[in-house]
Amino acid sequence: MPIEVNLDVMMAKRKISLNELSDRVGLTLANLSILKTGKAKAIRFSTLEAICKALDCQPADILAYQSDTSK
Repeated sequence: MPIEVNLDVMMAKRKISLNELSDRVGLTLANLSILKTGKAKAIRFSTLEAICKALDCQPADILAYQSDTSK
């Protein structure tokens, strides 16, 4: 998928655990883990907003577009 999720990078930069982010954002550990590993098919804007607020970052710090040059 051309969308890359860098949630783990931002969490490491902010020195925040998955448990702490889960508490701050109000998502289950399972759902955050799916997002963190890049296996999520979609994300709600409200969830993205809550994550950005909790990590004090911009959406582009978490999501990146990588063009698929293999085609």
